Amino acid sequence: MLTGKHLIAGNWTGSEASFSSDPAHGPSHDFSVGTPADVDAAAQSAEQAFLTFGWSSRADRAALLRAIADEIDARGEAITEIGTQETGLPEMRLQGERGRTVGQLRLFADHIENGSYLDLRHDTALPDRAPLPRPDLQMIQRPLGPVAVFGASNFPLAFSVAGGDTAAALAAGCPVVVKGHPAHPGTGEIVAQAIDAAIKSTGTHPGVFSLIQSNGIEVGTALAQHPLIRAVGFTGSLRAGRALFDLCAARPEPIPFFGELGSVNPMFILPQAASARGTEIGTGWAGSLTMGVGQFCTNPGIAVIIDGPEADAFQDAAETGLSAVADQTMLTPGIAAAYRDGTARVAAGTGVTKIMGNSCDARNAAPYLFSVSGDDWLSDHKLQEEVFGPLGIIVRAKDLDQMQQIAHAVEGQLTCTLHMDDADRDAARTLMPMLERKAGRLLANSFPTGVEVCDSMVHGGPYPASTNFGATSVGTLSIRRFLRPVCYQDIPADLLPEAT
Repeated sequence: MLTGKHLIAGNWTGSEASFSSDPAHGPSHDFSVGTPADVDAAAQSAEQAFLTFGWSSRADRAALLRAIADEIDARGEAITEIGTQETGLPEMRLQGERGRTVGQLRLFADHIENGSYLDLRHDTALPDRAPLPRPDLQMIQRPLGPVAVFGASNFPLAFSVAGGDTAAALAAGCPVVVKGHPAHPGTGEIVAQAIDAAIKSTGTHPGVFSLIQSNGIEVGTALAQHPLIRAVGFTGSLRAGRALFDLCAARPEPIPFFGELGSVNPMFILPQAASARGTEIGTGWAGSLTMGVGQFCTNPGIAVIIDGPEADAFQDAAETGLSAVADQTMLTPGIAAAYRDGTARVAAGTGVTKIMGNSCDARNAAPYLFSVSGDDWLSDHKLQEEVFGPLGIIVRAKDLDQMQQIAHAVEGQLTCTLHMDDADRDAARTLMPMLERKAGRLLANSFPTGVEVCDSMVHGGPYPASTNFGATSVGTLSIRRFLRPVCYQDIPADLLPEAT
């Protein structure tokens, strides 16, 4: 049952103002609008919880993560039902995303129990060393403190209330205050109910987690500026992320802002691959572009190929694949409106030719395909800007030299892809040093719309893909975002945090 309230330190609390959800289908529900006072109450309780949770054992935190996963699974049917209503995503997608979410929680539990993430370093005392003795020095990674997490519009489970940022912060020992996303507040509340039940069953301090609902910017601004919040995790648009980043940097005591802001994820189709299987790659690209209505931050929006008959065949295959895709419902009316604006912006770009695309209305989206020369793409920066939806741009380079110029010109990305055959190795070897500097993940002969949750995954990249290119929001390394190194000098062993 939905309460329409916030969860603040174990208590379901309402506010005077409310907003109504805007589901793709099914009933609408009313939810309280959070206030700065709610943010303060949640942050104060999180700070109190940190005094014990920050010093809790890895086993206790692992038990909490596993309990959250179990409680989410126990509410699986309810989550799927309201999640499909609010977002328009199909049941299979929500079920798969729930599996990813609980799998991530359990993976992090296993990882922190192992203890290797602490990066322990110990230099024992050398009291007799000349000319000066050495003290006993131990370094360990320690949690930052309360973390604010912003739910994402496109992943109501995996990047929202109990998603990667929340799981990583809790694994590190940091209490979490979540600003729920207004696109799926009911889904967020049910997940918060699961977390609340897990906190109670494990005897964890209730201030370890709070959820504040809001459909405006006041709560987000208050969270980013609250002096007890020590870091922010965010997945969303460049515009919103940059505004929050600036707020975090402008504080009297700046804090880290870990924003994953999306990218265009360019693919480079090398000559022999284009000749041998350009049609196959074009068909695959169409499927990747339209997966989830193109609402993935790893959607490969740009394909770079050398102009000529092979590019024509690739384009024909992509057009055929995209033409077979019917209009689909987007996550929110606002995202659909932004997609329409984005298609208009690309269509007005320098030298751009529209290959296909029909007008979209209301909350629906249809695929769009455009073509542009390498010269024109290089001259018009707007063509590098992400369009969140099933839109693709074919960039026709003059030759390999211009393909290298394009690789050099692209901004920071989450992913870059090489489609190549054995005879393309020399060309790929020339591109690799440039692409490695541009992206957090490099792929060969596949499509980036799929982010495996595992130890080695990197989901981040140079700005504007993310605001901290040394971090990842997916994979076990993501826990390190919410830790800092502390050196203990000659501290008695029984006063040290758990390290073994």
